[in-house]
Amino acid sequence: MDFDYVNALTHIMGHVMKLHRHNLDLLIQKYDVHPGQPPLLLRLYRHGGLMQKELARSMNVKPATLTVMINRMEKSGLVTLTPDPNDQRISRVYLTEKGKVATVAVKEALQLLETRCFEHFTDEETSLLRGMLTRLHTDMETFNREYNS
Repeated sequence: MDFDYVNALTHIMGHVMKLHRHNLDLLIQKYDVHPGQPPLLLRLYRHGGLMQKELARSMNVKPATLTVMINRMEKSGLVTLTPDPNDQRISRVYLTEKGKVATVAVKEALQLLETRCFEHFTDEETSLLRGMLTRLHTDMETFNREYNS
């Protein structure tokens, strides 16, 4: 039997995620937040003052990719880099006031999208889907570890 990619669940999930990201970007663009930046804003909102190496590891991105992102966010006034008081070679990343306002907007936009995504689902369906996606995520993490070892 031929694999039908168009009807594959992973293909459909990919389209859903692209639409979700596109809609999020539309909702937050007026805050100078660009695609890919919301996860960094949310991390800094919870744990401000992290080193770039820590951020890159926690976000599973290359340090060079994160540096480009931080530089862009610094230019737009969302974050600031501050030397570590104990080691001047290390810079720590903090949200500015503008960054905090943008992060609140990101959280509100994510909440709106979460509500809209599941407005035609029952609570039981939402819970069931969450559990299935969590298992799928675990299986993909396991595959990744096995494949990379």
